[in-house]
Amino acid sequence: MAAITLIEAINLALAHEMARDNDVVVLGEDVGVDGGVFRATLGLLKRFGKERVIDTPLAEGLIAGMAIGMAAEGLKPVAEIQFSGFGYTVIDQILNHAGRMRHRTQGRLTCPMVLRTPCGAGIHAPEHHSESPEAMFAHIPGIRVVYPSSPQRAYGLLLAAMRDPDPVIVLEPTRLYRLFKEEVADNGVAAVLDQCVTLREGTDITLVTWGGMVHETLAAADALAEEGVVAEVIDVVTLKPLDMETILASVARTGRCVIVSEAPRSCGFASEIAANLAEEGLLNLLAPVRRVTGYDTVVPLAKLEQRYMPDKARIVAAVKQVLAFS
Repeated sequence: MAAITLIEAINLALAHEMARDNDVVVLGEDVGVDGGVFRATLGLLKRFGKERVIDTPLAEGLIAGMAIGMAAEGLKPVAEIQFSGFGYTVIDQILNHAGRMRHRTQGRLTCPMVLRTPCGAGIHAPEHHSESPEAMFAHIPGIRVVYPSSPQRAYGLLLAAMRDPDPVIVLEPTRLYRLFKEEVADNGVAAVLDQCVTLREGTDITLVTWGGMVHETLAAADALAEEGVVAEVIDVVTLKPLDMETILASVARTGRCVIVSEAPRSCGFASEIAANLAEEGLLNLLAPVRRVTGYDTVVPLAKLEQRYMPDKARIVAAVKQVLAFS
């Protein structure tokens, strides 16, 4: 079992499923000859041919529309949007067609497509390359939204997404693509969708996060442990549909919660979790829920990027504020 990066795990899952299922087709900008801007599709063109690995024009709406048409006709397209900041033009296709296909046709047609895109800050990219648009996609009925945080999770989630009969958005944290390696067995075992994962058990406070922020949140939990604070860390994994049961059960044990997200604060997905806690778990809370998020501004360029992203210090400070409440 080899230790590989997250981007290599994406490539491994794509190759595994394309070999297993001839209906799986990959399409997007530069995914064929170049193997994708981050090399997620490296080697697939040579192995599977140009009919199954398709370089498209620089037109994101076209890519999404092609994928929906392919899915409606029985294929299983995996479309890549080169950066999530370019993905806003696909929301029209996802909202009006992909998410409504089953409903519109009364179950006669489904839309087994995957739309995957790198997202998030931390790689010193220019504008439109560092967005965190999960709340926009999660607001659309009829689709799933998943957000891996490690090579193992990326491999299993992408397999599960490609086998799902309905559309799945896979948001991949660009900053984690090559940050660390993990042993991943190429065994074809898909992850379980629609479930949070408890990464670390704790008694004093619940830390809820997803995607790239899992890395900082675990670092904050380590720092807190040195001060005697035992934090439970939950990786949301599937944002839509949201597994609130796991989060509520954790908060019922700890009584406190901090939610960490690098997306802008207003109307972000952290707010959705906080609202659910207020509605369903208020009597278990010993302190107000706090959010540690990005700011309500465009992600700044490289010089200020680290000041925008939540870091270990901000998470630890929020935890201490919640613990001090009485």
